[in-house]
Parts: sequence; C-alpha cells; structure tokens
Amino acid sequence: MYRCFLIIIIVIAGFRTGIKASEKYSRLAEPPQVRVYDTRCQHMQHPAGVEDAHPFFGWKLSAAARDIHQTAYRIVVASSPEKLEQGADLWDSGKVPSAENAFVRYGGRPLEPARKYYWSVEVWTGNGESSRSPADYFITGLSRESDWQTAKWIAFERLQDSLKVFPGVHGSGDGLGNKALKRAVIPFFRKDFRLRKPLSQAFAYISGQGQYAFFINGARVDTGFLNPAWSDYTKRCYYNAFEVTRQLKQGANTLGAVAGTGFLYINRERYRKLVIAGGYPMIRMFLVLRYTDGTADTVVTDASWKTAPSPIAYSSIYGGEDYDARREQPGWNRPGFRDDTWKPALTVPGPGGKMEVQQSPPVHINRSFPPLQHKASGDTMQVYDFGQNASGIIRLRVKGPAGYRVRVIPAELITPDGRPDQGATGHPYYYDYTLKGGDAETWQPLFTYYGLRYAGVEVRDPEGHILKDGGPVKISGLTFLHTETAVEQTGSFSCSNPLFNRIFELIRWGIRNNLSNVATDCPHREKLGWLEETHLIGNSIRYNFDIRNFYHKVIEDMQDAQLPNGLVPDIAPEYVVFDDGFRDSPEWGSACVLLPWYVYQWYGDTSALRESYTMMKRYVDYLENKAGGNMLSYGLGDWFDLGPKPPGVSQLTPLGVTATAFYFYDADIVGKVAGILGDRTAASRYGSLAERIRTTFNKQYFDPATGVYATGSQTAYAIPLYFGLVPEQYRNKVLENLKDSVAKHHYALTAGDIGFRYLIQALQEGGAYELIYKMNNRDDVPGYGYQLRQGATALTESWQALRNVSNDHMMLGHLMEWLYGGLAGIGQQPGTTGYRQLLVDPQWVKDISRVKASYNSINGPIQVSWMRESGSRLHLRVTVPPNTTAAVVLPTDRPDRIKESGMPLSKGIAGIAGVSHTEKTTIVKTGSGTYDFSFDE
Repeated sequence: MYRCFLIIIIVIAGFRTGIKASEKYSRLAEPPQVRVYDTRCQHMQHPAGVEDAHPFFGWKLSAAARDIHQTAYRIVVASSPEKLEQGADLWDSGKVPSAENAFVRYGGRPLEPARKYYWSVEVWTGNGESSRSPADYFITGLSRESDWQTAKWIAFERLQDSLKVFPGVHGSGDGLGNKALKRAVIPFFRKDFRLRKPLSQAFAYISGQGQYAFFINGARVDTGFLNPAWSDYTKRCYYNAFEVTRQLKQGANTLGAVAGTGFLYINRERYRKLVIAGGYPMIRMFLVLRYTDGTADTVVTDASWKTAPSPIAYSSIYGGEDYDARREQPGWNRPGFRDDTWKPALTVPGPGGKMEVQQSPPVHINRSFPPLQHKASGDTMQVYDFGQNASGIIRLRVKGPAGYRVRVIPAELITPDGRPDQGATGHPYYYDYTLKGGDAETWQPLFTYYGLRYAGVEVRDPEGHILKDGGPVKISGLTFLHTETAVEQTGSFSCSNPLFNRIFELIRWGIRNNLSNVATDCPHREKLGWLEETHLIGNSIRYNFDIRNFYHKVIEDMQDAQLPNGLVPDIAPEYVVFDDGFRDSPEWGSACVLLPWYVYQWYGDTSALRESYTMMKRYVDYLENKAGGNMLSYGLGDWFDLGPKPPGVSQLTPLGVTATAFYFYDADIVGKVAGILGDRTAASRYGSLAERIRTTFNKQYFDPATGVYATGSQTAYAIPLYFGLVPEQYRNKVLENLKDSVAKHHYALTAGDIGFRYLIQALQEGGAYELIYKMNNRDDVPGYGYQLRQGATALTESWQALRNVSNDHMMLGHLMEWLYGGLAGIGQQPGTTGYRQLLVDPQWVKDISRVKASYNSINGPIQVSWMRESGSRLHLRVTVPPNTTAAVVLPTDRPDRIKESGMPLSKGIAGIAGVSHTEKTTIVKTGSGTYDFSFDE
C-alpha cells in the first residue's frame, strides 16, 4: 500500500540520497528574528482558578528565518510584576537545555490559593539567539474542599429528598407521581457589603447548579452562556473564577446572581427528553478581597444573603423559557435597592459533588443573524427565516401594552404550509415574553437554547387569545444569537471545488452547533453527550478548533460516569440510564480509551494518559468479562448505515464485527499506553489480549481465499484495515476488495456513523483518494451533496436528510478529516506526537486545481497550499512552524527537476536537510520556515 510504503521510506531511508544535511545554507538564508508568543498556563491565556499545585506552561515561537529550533528555556515566576523583573521570588528554572515548549511543569515554592502570579519565559535557539516573552499571569483557585468551608450552597427553596429523581427518567416521567411536577422558582440572590480600605486585588469563585448569571453593582461578570459546564453534580460541581478588582468600588457594593435549572431539575412540563430532580437552583460563591495594606477579607454565600423570585417564570433546558417583565425589580443587583420584601436565602446541602474549576472553554454567544425574510403563516403568525440552521436563542425587541404576551417558536424546519416544524426536535419548545408596557422592551432567554433556522411569532392578549396581525403589539426586531463553546479556531480550508467548500461549511456548522457544555448529538431534542461522536469526529474537530481542554472535560465526564463494573455508558454525564445498546455499546464506550490516546497524539499531552489509565484498563477488563471466546456481539453497531430499512441499528455489518474490532483496538491501545507509562506487566497482558482477539476475529470473519470480511460491507472491510486487524500479507487484497465494493455500489456510500470515518481513512491510507473524491463529489445519492441539495445548512443526522430525524448533527462529518489530512496533507510522522515532526503529503486529486489549508498546532501554524498550472506543472507552498521539522512528499520521482523558490534542490537550500525518492515520490526533509516547491507531475 502506498502509505505504508511511504512510511518505510521516511523512517528507514533516512533521507540518504540527494542533498546532505551538512551542506551550508544558500544565499536565501535570512538573519533569524525569533519571538516568543501565545504564552499559556494550563493551555489557557491568563487563566483564573488554577488548582494544579504544579501547573504547566507553554509557548510558541515565530521567526522569519528557516530551520529555527529551541535549544533551551528559562521560566521565572513571581508574586508581582516588580519581583518578576528584579528576581523571581517563587521559581527560577534556570537555563534548561530542552526543546520542550508545552507542558513544562512549575517547580517552585508552593502556590497559595486565590493569588495572582506573574511569569515569563526566555528561550534560546540553535544559532544562539534568545528571546523573552512579555510578562503573563495566572490566578490560583480553591483546590481544597476546606477552602470552600465557609461558603454555603444557598437556594430560594429546598427540594425534599423524597421528591428527588437522580439520575433522571427517560421520557415524560408521568409515572413519577408527584415528583418533578412543580416548576422550580428561578431565583434572584443579592448581598450588600462595603469596602472601607483601598483594594489591591479581588477574586470571585462562583458555581450555580444547574446554571447561573453573576453580577457586581449591576454589571454582568461572567461572559459565558449556561455557566458552569454540565457535570454529574453528585460527583463534580464546576465553578468559574474571575478577577473582579475593577468591578468593585470604595463604599457600597452589591453582589447579585440568578440561578437556573440546567440539568439539575427538569420538570414534567412541555417537551423533555428526560425528567430529573436533583435539587432546586442554588449558588455557591467565595469572594476574596485583598487590600493594599496586606490584609484580606472574604464575602461568602450564607444565610445573610437575600433571595426572591426573578421575572423568569419558567425555564427548562428542554422546554424553553418564560419571562414576565411585569415582575422586574429595577436595581435589584445594585447598591441602594430596598430588599425588605425579600427573604433570607436557605442554606442547603448542595448536589454532593466536589468543587472543581472549569477549565473547558465556556459556552458563549458567538454571532448574530438578522432575519433574511419573514412571512405570514395564516393571519396569526409571522415566520422568520435566519438562513442558517444553528444552535442558539432569540433576542426579541417589542413594544406594546402590559400583559400582552409574545410567543416565539423556534424550529430547524418548516411545514409545507410554512409553520415551525418541531416534529423531530422536541415539541413543544417555545419562549413566552409578557410585556410590562411603555417603551420598547428587549429580552433574550438566559438558561436554555435550541437548534433553529426559523422562528414563528404569535401575540396573545392577557386572556391568552391569539391575535390577528399582532394586535397592538409591534415587534421591531427579532435576532438569532448563535451559541457555541468558545474553543479557539485552529483551522481553515478552501479548494477549487465549490461543492467541497460547501461540504466543509456544512460539516463545520454541524460541529459548531454541537460543541456546548458537552459534545452533543443535537442542539434540541437530546443535548446529551453521546460518546461515539467524540472519538469518531475528534480529528475533524481538532483540525478546526483547539479542543485540548474541552476533551479533558469530556474525559472527566467519562471518569465520573464509569460504573463499578468498569462500564462506561454511551452518554456522559449519564443524566439518564438508557436500555440495552443505548447504554452499553462498545463503539460508544470505547471513547474512554480512544480520547485520552488521541489527546496524547494531537498535543503530546501525557497527562491525558496518566489521568485516564485506570479508567481505560477497567473498561477493557469489563469488555473482557463480557466477551465469549474473545468475541463481542452486541450494541448498536454501524448506527444509521444505509440499508434497506429506515436508519437505526446496523443493517449491513454484523454487530460482532464492530464490537469485537473496538475491543481489539482498545486492548491494543491500552497495551501501548501501559508501555509509555512504564507498566511492563500491563503492557504484556493487554498486548497479548489484543493478539488473541485478532486471531479469533479473523478466524470468525475473514476468508483468506477471497479476502472478504463478514458481509463484505464498506464498514466490514474498512475497520479491520484501519485498526490493523488484517494480516499483513492480505492487506492489499482486502483494500482492493474494499475499493471494488464501493464501485459495485455505483460509488455511493453505505457506511454509517461508526464505519464511515474508517472507510475514508482506509482509502486515504491506501492512496485511493480519487475514489474518495468520486464518492463525495456528487449530490444524486444520499451523502453530503445530497443533504445540500435538500436545503441543509448544517450536517444532518441521516445521509438522506430525513425530516423525521435531526437536521443538525455532527456524527457523519468525517470527510472533514480527509480535507485537512488527505487533500491538504497536513499530518505528523508515524510514531510521533504533538506535531513536532510533520508529514506533509497532499493527495493531488486530478479534478481539483487548488487547495489551501492551515492548522494552528500546539507548536504554531502549519500552512499548506497547492495548485496546478496548465499541463502538468504543480506548485506546493508549505509553512512549517519553528521548533518542528517536516517530511514533505512530492508526487514525482525526479528530485533533479524540483525547484524551491525558483532554485534547484541540488544548490543547497536553507532549511532543507535531505532529499530521498521512491518509485513515485520525492521526500524532502525540512526545518521550519516557508517553502515553495514547483515541479512536473
């Protein structure tokens, strides 16, 4: 196979022929100008709430010259900016000979809680140049439960233990008697206090379960949406940390908060995927005040706080939100407000989970969509079209008499008669806004969201009658606010094929809409963390977004969800216990093995392995206990594959193929992780287990005479190829069978949720990129183009874009990985991690004339662009970040005809360390820098 042969060339040939590494740089060499940038602590910029006793630091380098390598670093940490310059009082690492620029652990004096520390790094490069970063900072959190001892959970009301339902119940919950019937009060909380001395620093640490919004002196402090991140509240309660020095003033100050239900309380009203009752909304806060005279004080949540119902009359993550503006209390979160009618807050036990800082990025409002058009549907509803199916909420601007009510009904589709269609997304879900009267009023929901492109608007009078044409109520604005996790964008892609550019955006929207406080399957009907998506589309996501901290949070969710017997359920957090394969399917639970392994590969982060190692082993042990003769045959299999029946459980591939293959893959990976972590006994045990599974799997499903696996489906061939189950002597035969099976289906895809990623990857590794292109460059059969042809603006749950399932999913978006890793060729060399040794190997599809892609790796931006001129002339431009090297693969066996920046390779060019060639390719080894290659195909 092409890719396997290429790997051998890169690793063994060692670039022995062509340009020697010892040859001096040509006149293209430039004076190096190295700069340290993007300094981070805990993989975050200026993090607040750092709990790790030994936090890690990272940075990137930029340089105009080529072949720049870090040879040493020095980190200093101090308690003030002055001490950072005059002599670090906490840690001076000294000059450390090392190329490491990520995950460098703090090694100084113990860090105190609720303190601001300053740091900087100086680096040296191979030519002797040094560069120092500007001063940066991090703020420590409250890492011990004793730090929180004086801060109590407070609530407006307490849910009696006899009325609790946790975990939740799937469906309506109508068999729960009087449990979860009552609406939860969405409460205000407030606390007045005075500052009597000049303030030096102030830090606030706050959690609200299920969600909260936090104010100081009337101004919103938390900038996120649906804070804090969702979790199993009985095991882990996330809090957020903020520096609030500037928000406070001398004299009177007021702390304010409003708490929502989140996944803590979902009552039996309107649509609900599940019913849960872990408690009523509550908050916990710890404010640290440090004065210029060196003294300190605290303000904490306790019974001295006041509480009252907010204007939010109803809120549910599944059902929507109602707001009665007549119940507003102007100035409630500012000094001077009269709270005589408010009652003292109740101190309550809390959900039970340990307090832990949220390190995953918060959900935020990312952008707004004005309506493209709005039309009447009958004489009582106006339907607004925002043009994009996405996750989010509605902002309403309206004017009318007090007591009149505006109902907004969001939907991702509309019915044939033009009304909002929630048939597949959870019905009923809506927002009700009751006017207070007077001037124009603006409102948006606070604690819920939905997936939508359309919004229907009705107006009702105080008696509830729907009015024609809105009656006296005038809507002057309706805006769609898109919400997503604030993960940083890391990638971009475009090419000469308009359909592929549209497919890129289709998948990207599916991803963005489902990165919330968990990786959701859809932003409306379920909002649950289905785990198979996290590993299957993980590579596609991380090319586009920095998900290191987000995936660490997913890993924590799985750790909390793991059962005593080792099972990791299909969803995490496990807010509801599903039945059968919807709770226990190996293709889903294997995320607990694959995600830590992938995070290690993408970022070079060994902490993901160390912290997950016990969970990983326990899960494989669980599978081993369930296996009969090294085989598993249960679960959901290749979910939503294209068979003769409506999509659902695997139709074309036996359950045993996918279940046992993942069992093998898990055991194999755990064996490798054990070796990395130095656990030789476990490495031997799991490695031997993997070999036994491989032998049994091939005996059960593989016919050596024909090279056929199981039913010969796309998935049945692709997964054994990608996982390494196929005996080496049969790999080419199985690959050819896979290609033939695609051709026999008229180049239409049939693989589903589980198999499609491996279908693309197996073909990519086998050099069958023209086949990948042919399968996906069409809109006449179910697939990406077909979805677009049906009007989709985000990736749909089914290849057919069926109306009766979600039209906003990310589970089938695996072509994205090929666009970056195959078509653009951005990857890393086999056996390496953290994108320190790059492999740039574009797949030059004949019908594509131009490709441009970038990926901002943990070491800096990797950029690849290629184009075809008339005839067979090809151009490739590659940017390799400092402190990394690359093997660049060019599709020609004539290195003597390759030019770089117009000069023949034989001239000895700056940054090029060696050249080798195979029967079909030339491999150029480079240092960092930008390179322009031109050659004939």
